[in-house]
Amino acid sequence: MKKADIFAFFERLAAANPHPETELESVNDYTLLVAVVLSAQATDAGVNKATRRLFAAVDTPEKMVALGEDGLKEHINTIGLFNSKAKNVIALSETLIAEHGSQVPEDRDALEKLPGVGRKTANVVMNVAFGHETFAVDTHLFRVGNRTGLARGKTPLAVEKKLEASVPQPFRLHAHHWLILHGRYICKARTPECWRCPVMDLCAYKPKTPAPRAGKTAII
Repeated sequence: MKKADIFAFFERLAAANPHPETELESVNDYTLLVAVVLSAQATDAGVNKATRRLFAAVDTPEKMVALGEDGLKEHINTIGLFNSKAKNVIALSETLIAEHGSQVPEDRDALEKLPGVGRKTANVVMNVAFGHETFAVDTHLFRVGNRTGLARGKTPLAVEKKLEASVPQPFRLHAHHWLILHGRYICKARTPECWRCPVMDLCAYKPKTPAPRAGKTAII
């Protein structure tokens, strides 16, 4: 995609949603980190449903450790892979207490050393909590990057590097949110809703999906 097209691509997404935010609910940096860890292979809506009551009572590493692995499982047992996630959340909470003064580190290397925290999670925390211009590549963003031609790559890291090199200012801070939300609600996996896409003419996807006929329901 040409530089001018990339600028127009983000300009249109920004016009449609000037202030994009993560859809994961949290009350502070620590609960944000926990929510992102829990969101792996799960929907944001499912995580939010499980964590609302949890975060109302447990909002520090110390409280999480006191709750314990079994107690945490009772809160998150509707989330996929909850057993391993509970173990990781308790372990990362213990690490934050022991090595970081109970604070979420701003450093990528320190974040990725925490149990259950990979590059995508670190990117989300660095962006949302600390305002870094990072590009968290989830399944939605990976699909959008490849399908549209904006950032093609065989791996999430390859897509991330393409975005890092090509996304212009003033769009870098919120770019990954625009792309994730675009993939979640318009450029869907099974049936992209091309007829209502603000960047359809800039997109490399050739079999544009027409609007559903009256009486037909689009596949979500």
